[in-house]
Amino acid sequence: MDFLIDIAITVVFNLIVFVGLLLIVAYSTWFERKLLGDFQLRLGPMRVGFHGLMQPIADAIKSFFKEDVIPKNADTVVFILAPMLSFVCALGVIAVIPFGGTVHIFGRDVKLILADIDVSVLYIFALAALGSYGCVLGGYASYNKYSLVGALRASALMISYELPFALTIIAVVLVSGTLSFSGIVDAQAGLWNIVKQPVAFILAIICGLAEINRTPFDMPETESELACGFNVEYSSMKFSMFFMAEYCHLFTISAIITTLFLGGWHGPFLPGPIWFLIKSIALMYFFIWERSTYPRLRIDQIMRFGWKFLLPVSLANLVVTAIVMTIF
Repeated sequence: MDFLIDIAITVVFNLIVFVGLLLIVAYSTWFERKLLGDFQLRLGPMRVGFHGLMQPIADAIKSFFKEDVIPKNADTVVFILAPMLSFVCALGVIAVIPFGGTVHIFGRDVKLILADIDVSVLYIFALAALGSYGCVLGGYASYNKYSLVGALRASALMISYELPFALTIIAVVLVSGTLSFSGIVDAQAGLWNIVKQPVAFILAIICGLAEINRTPFDMPETESELACGFNVEYSSMKFSMFFMAEYCHLFTISAIITTLFLGGWHGPFLPGPIWFLIKSIALMYFFIWERSTYPRLRIDQIMRFGWKFLLPVSLANLVVTAIVMTIF
């Protein structure tokens, strides 16, 4: 009987997190469109539901019923799997992120994390590397020269910015003394890592923008230059899945930065999950605000900035952190 209760608690907990994440992804599109409307002195979605609150549902229905086209010479299997790979890798990140402490349910202590593993940071690195294949394979499998160029740009961008992002996270690991996200959050109970690692926080914000293809680093799409980039041949739900993955990344990157630098779920008065959502949504607000502020950079500017500035600065921050930790 106890075994069945444990299974039931696990299944219900996983369903709640999964459904909640899907709702956040869906309404991130509404959140962004409303904020961009405010920044640009217009209303944003208003037609479907109160202040457009039903617009994500209408968009989902529209995507399901639009014509699904697969190019004649495309690699059909890869073409279909590419958006799924991007979306699944984006969803999988949330599994190792703690969004609360321990709660007592039916006589059992339940940690508010799906998978509390000791190597959470390595798991994140692995999923980030796999997720980048979605864009690359989607562009390659489309049998279109424009989508192929967009895919190559995507791979170049991700390689250029994942390396300094990894070095930045390693600096936080040195300060916290653990590869576990739960351990990193616990280490910030007294003082957040944004105070201990301010340079790493700024680097993580910049690399996070590049990781989720947000302006000014949205080179993989480049609508005006490449007829929409790597996903030019996609339609219907496969097209939507790429953008669902992007908005899922928007939330997961915000959640990762919250976990690494802003104390995770720690905060006074309110429950841990509420603090976690407040911090993550605040970062999402910043990412959207930044999108409405800065124009897209050229590909040569992005590469130069990544390799000649971000990489040396992140490496220097890691070396200084290692020296300080060794001495003190």
